[in-house]
Amino acid sequence: MSPLSEKAARNRELITSGPMVKAIFALAVPVVFGQMMEVLLAVTDFYWVGRLGPAAQDAVTSSMIMIWTVFATASIISIGVTALVSRYVGAGDPDKAAHYARQGLWLVVVLGGLVSLLGVTFSPQLLSFMGAGQATRGHAVPYLRIFFASALLLYLVEIMYAIFRASGDTRTPVKVGITVVCVNMVLDPLLIFGWGPFPELGVAGAALATAIAFLTGVSLIARFLLAGRVGYRIGTPVSEAPSLSSMGKIARIGLPISSQQLVFVMVYWFLIGFVHQFGESAGAAMGIGNRMESFSYLTCYGFSIAASTLVGQNLGADKPDRAARCAWGAVGSGVGLTLIFSALFLGMPGLITSVFTDDPQVRRIAIDYLIILGLSQSAMAVEIILEGAFSGSGNTIPPMAVMLPGSAARIPLAWYLAFHLDWGVNGIWWTLTITTGLKAVILAWWFSLGRWKQKKL
Repeated sequence: MSPLSEKAARNRELITSGPMVKAIFALAVPVVFGQMMEVLLAVTDFYWVGRLGPAAQDAVTSSMIMIWTVFATASIISIGVTALVSRYVGAGDPDKAAHYARQGLWLVVVLGGLVSLLGVTFSPQLLSFMGAGQATRGHAVPYLRIFFASALLLYLVEIMYAIFRASGDTRTPVKVGITVVCVNMVLDPLLIFGWGPFPELGVAGAALATAIAFLTGVSLIARFLLAGRVGYRIGTPVSEAPSLSSMGKIARIGLPISSQQLVFVMVYWFLIGFVHQFGESAGAAMGIGNRMESFSYLTCYGFSIAASTLVGQNLGADKPDRAARCAWGAVGSGVGLTLIFSALFLGMPGLITSVFTDDPQVRRIAIDYLIILGLSQSAMAVEIILEGAFSGSGNTIPPMAVMLPGSAARIPLAWYLAFHLDWGVNGIWWTLTITTGLKAVILAWWFSLGRWKQKKL
């Protein structure tokens, strides 16, 4: 059996035996920082595109739903890889960890290529399904086609990030992520407005800037992976043949949670159709609100990654009680931080929205969005972080059983509140807040039962 490097062994010792709070924040903070940089990337896109008008902003909002869909399909692989790699690193078996990392990369090539092909082909039809207007579609179709053409890059970078994080190294993905964001931020205005020698591509320029940035990220993270930065040698995927049984095991672990993420995203396809019935201003306002909520969401995501790695490695080290304490510690930390975002959303929504638009109608709708969603940020922390804890254990059925019906219920509830009770677009925002709270309560109860501690992989 190949040994872990000294650095990887130290990380494993901290995760399985070190001070719990230090372990949580050592894993979570780099991820949160990296995710904040990605939010900054999205906010930068939206800021520059906002100079092209509400229809251009609505195009990015409509496209965002499909981008979420791609991330959700990528999570089929990243969740399975995280559970297996963290479990075997925790058990001191890097050869097994490397095997599942390589098989995850093989799976990426298959699934990422398929998503790219389908997305490029059906982008116009997908936008029509969401009720996007003609002006919005004119901006969104080229934007989406460029994005889908480069989707394989997104898959590759996300799975390689997952390998590093599951191995206890959350810093390297952050360093690469910062580079990706900086490249995108520099290229955005150049390609959107055609500054200097660059062509003026409008909204499509934002997509091209992102594709180039992801290509840079893949080149860097692959180099680090091949150099053994995870603490053990992985080699290239072609160094071993694809294994249908191993790829199937990755998919079986990842599919329950990724399926609920897909349902979550597909529900948004319907919700944005409801939003579009209130006009392009409502769509633009939803985009502003979503981007601001992303700061809170991705903070939760960072602690979710920490919970997943902590639970996986501690179970691998046969320390289920420590795994539980680490998971609840991550939840408490996430709840405390999201209270700060709630205070901002409730206390200064007008100031926040003024950064993105001077359209009074867009601002009015976006202010309501931030206030209503500000009430559910801590519940979102419980939901997301416990989902990560379940994932780390490999017991992904409970979150699926909670999230699938909880997300699907948003469609009839949003329609009932928005149109039957005549709450207007605010009925859609209230739907998100109500269902988030219910899902958090049920998931916390289920996790507290502790049955996930007995999950065998």
